[in-house]
Amino acid sequence: MTDSAQINALTPAFSIIIPLYNEEQSIVKVIRGLQDYLESKYVLYEIIVVDDGSKDNSCREAQKTGVQVIKHHQNKGYGAALKTGIKQARYEVVIFYDADGQHEPQLLEAIIENMKTYDMVVGARDRDSYQQVMRKPGKKVLSRVVNYLARTQIPDINSGLRGIKTSLVKIFFPLLPDGFSFSTTITLCLFKEGYSVHYVPITTKKRVGKSSVKQIRDGLNTIMLILRMIMLFDPLRIFLLPSLVITGTGLLFTAYTMMVSQEVWKSGILLISIGFLIFFFGLLADQISSLRRQILEVTNIKGKSQ
Repeated sequence: MTDSAQINALTPAFSIIIPLYNEEQSIVKVIRGLQDYLESKYVLYEIIVVDDGSKDNSCREAQKTGVQVIKHHQNKGYGAALKTGIKQARYEVVIFYDADGQHEPQLLEAIIENMKTYDMVVGARDRDSYQQVMRKPGKKVLSRVVNYLARTQIPDINSGLRGIKTSLVKIFFPLLPDGFSFSTTITLCLFKEGYSVHYVPITTKKRVGKSSVKQIRDGLNTIMLILRMIMLFDPLRIFLLPSLVITGTGLLFTAYTMMVSQEVWKSGILLISIGFLIFFFGLLADQISSLRRQILEVTNIKGKSQ
């Protein structure tokens, strides 16, 4: 242990949250590795394991290590486990860390160091990181959708290794899902609200055991959640393009029919009307989202003043 005189305002203080679900093969090794690494480098930290209704001996194995273990009696989801851990965290920085053995404890150093400057720091998996071949096409499509809607290039949309300010993530609790899409949603929230997000390159190993992620189910849920987030933060991003395409098609069709038959066909007018309706619906959604953002800003101000 370090002498108390050495502990000052510059000493990093953070809570590591490990969501746990059916990882009895890896959890002890993961926690022991973290303990050995952290004990030699840091003073103010805690490890919180949230067992999300595991059906194996994961919870019992985690308790053997002496860290704080919180148990959900039923499976609530990845995001719900993180929320439980965040509520129990003592420090202003929380770091999410996977329980499946993909991460090396040394990766934490870059996360912790950069959290002095940024609101959220994410470990972006590089090309040398292990990836399941079956998931690559889905991740590529999902990444393009997210980058388009967020209007920025996001290196890794759902990395399980990230640090974020505790008070900040709590502001967005009402918007964050209980499922696997928690990471994607908090990333979009911070980008759309102008918070600073930084990515550090990391290399991950092959996980231990079988993943609980269902590619098709969780992928579709993530896309739906992305669309909902954009409806909150930037709805015109969705409505403007189809409005312009449909209205433009209607105008061109009407112009063509007038030149050919000297008449205005109802189908052309219908397309133009639909295009305008979509545009005005987008404007209405934009006004509603502005009101929601004002509520979030007020909550943010109150959170900082407390």
